[in-house]
Amino acid sequence: MTTSTRDGKGGRSLQDALSYAVGHRIRVEILTALHDLKSASAIELARIVHQPLSTVTHHIGEMLKAGSIRVERTEKVRSVEQRFYAVVNPVFVSDEEMEELPEQQRQEFARVVLQSLMAEALAAFWAGKITDDPRIFLSWSWFNVDDQGRADIADEQFRSWQRIREIEREAEARCEESGEERFSVMVSSLSFPRSRTAPRPPTASEEM
Repeated sequence: MTTSTRDGKGGRSLQDALSYAVGHRIRVEILTALHDLKSASAIELARIVHQPLSTVTHHIGEMLKAGSIRVERTEKVRSVEQRFYAVVNPVFVSDEEMEELPEQQRQEFARVVLQSLMAEALAAFWAGKITDDPRIFLSWSWFNVDDQGRADIADEQFRSWQRIREIEREAEARCEESGEERFSVMVSSLSFPRSRTAPRPPTASEEM
């Protein structure tokens, strides 16, 4: 598990801050650019997202207020103090430590993860990367289980995540031999108690 101790800023609730971060295409592009970089200045981000500096600076200011990004460092560039920005990265904690965290910090953990995931998904969708991949896997549903079933789902997701990490290492080794260039594939895994309980809708395969 991971979490961040950073609270929402600018008078927005954590929920509103999440909606704001992914509510505009320029902000989404800023977030995904910062995922690739350790940090970047407003000038660099404007160049990457192909937008006027004044526009990008405005969005950066609002994202700072919302706690969506942070100032990573400040340095002098040609006698001008320049800020470099970074995403708010979660800090690793164990399941036991996560359980002991206050509710506010747990919500902040969820906000940071959902913000990154939603930004990456939207950016890929706009770029046509989701629809042009024949091996795309998009699936969601809810499942009605007991406490043991909930624990079993979490354990299965953890095993799957470990296997995906192994697959990445195997691909790296193959590419070192073949010279093939690797590319990024977005993988996510979510499971959480639903806000309401209802009979699960059948999938297409179950209806056949």
